[in-house]
Amino acid sequence: MDLLIKNGTVVTESESFIADIAVKDGKIALIGKNLPLEAKKIVNAAGKYVLPGAIDVHTHLAMPFGGTVSADGYLSGTRAAACGGVTTVFDYPMQRKGKGILETVEERLKMCAPQACVDYAFHCIITDLNEGSLLDEFQAAVDYGITSFKCFFVYKKEGMMVDDGTFVKVLLKAKEVGAITNLHAENPDIIDMNIERFLKEGKTSAWYHYLSRPEFVEAEADKRAIHWAKTFDTPLYIVHLANKEGVEAAAAAKLEGYNIFVETCPQYLEFTCEVYKREDGRNFVCSPPIKGQESQDALWAAIKNGTVDVVATDHCPFQSYEKDWGKDDFTKIPNGCAGIENLYPYMLSKANEGKITFNTAVKLCATNPARIFGCTDKGSITVGKDADIVIYDPDQEFTISVDNMHSDYDHTIWEGVKLHGYPVQTYVRGELVYDHGNFVGKPGFGKFIKREPRIRKG
Repeated sequence: MDLLIKNGTVVTESESFIADIAVKDGKIALIGKNLPLEAKKIVNAAGKYVLPGAIDVHTHLAMPFGGTVSADGYLSGTRAAACGGVTTVFDYPMQRKGKGILETVEERLKMCAPQACVDYAFHCIITDLNEGSLLDEFQAAVDYGITSFKCFFVYKKEGMMVDDGTFVKVLLKAKEVGAITNLHAENPDIIDMNIERFLKEGKTSAWYHYLSRPEFVEAEADKRAIHWAKTFDTPLYIVHLANKEGVEAAAAAKLEGYNIFVETCPQYLEFTCEVYKREDGRNFVCSPPIKGQESQDALWAAIKNGTVDVVATDHCPFQSYEKDWGKDDFTKIPNGCAGIENLYPYMLSKANEGKITFNTAVKLCATNPARIFGCTDKGSITVGKDADIVIYDPDQEFTISVDNMHSDYDHTIWEGVKLHGYPVQTYVRGELVYDHGNFVGKPGFGKFIKREPRIRKG
């Protein structure tokens, strides 16, 4: 064997048990108690948890936005991922008018491949159907391994928004080819109306970012999208859901048997909209904005009752000087926050505190993302799967600081947050990429994950 991890507590989405894990050629070869094997490398994990690597299905690396580019490129973003126990990241290439899906994805693939420190996959953002011809590319995209397409109900001025007709066309075509449609749901017209009023009234602080797009702005769009998905009986994945009404609408649709999937993010679980009143409130500006306590409570309840399927990050950090562009006008603040290195440690810390179980953390951050998005070799500690493994010390105390992160940003909204327990090692396909605080992987080691469609042809 290449690697033998001994005596750890193996955690899956449904059970926890003490066992050894043997790894050969990047795959989990055996799981059992006291395996009588020899290996090139033996790790004693007694007293530690042994978890599947997390899959962050929502990142924006090297993304042009708001007059700049997000602070983490493919190297620093995936390096940080490795150091936070994330072994696969999903990025969002953005198709533009006149461009094709594969053309868009392959441009990003060329950028990512030599830099990626963990495995990676792509969703593709659809902004224009090129007079309908883009729909004809969906099948080829699925054959290539791109089995999810994203639409925006916002960012009209930026040319990213789709109208309801386009959205329904994407829903239907995606279903036909075995793909799924992801959606950023907010109501653009109400946001624009609020922004115009606030700017006229001289209300320009970060607090008005939140007030321009409060709970009901997101809830309306969630309900509208769920209505279309139910009407046409198509799968729908709502990204970064952050409001109580949206949670309730999704829960009701799930109970009726529809394939509605819900993602939320750690920033919505940790902070409330009160952060926008702080002196550094602009650093927390993201869209949808962080909501009030009632919504946060609803999200935690939805995690416990299974309405929330996935926790991912929407990782899209910017530098402080870029955030400062909006010091006196919240509309000029680049939208986005850091999270890729904090996702798994944060959710596991909540498990360690007893707020959720470790099994739930694994389900939300690894198993469900793999299942929903067709990563058939990922997401669980199972014989035959990729040996994407995190060893977690439940006794290690950790305080997040920009100084102990591995990204390229110069600040983090997570500064000073204390975590109980922390990953000590991360393996990607059996290779050690993170070891006790240090990145030990190699840029270019990460590989593109070709995903399986939801419904096979034929």
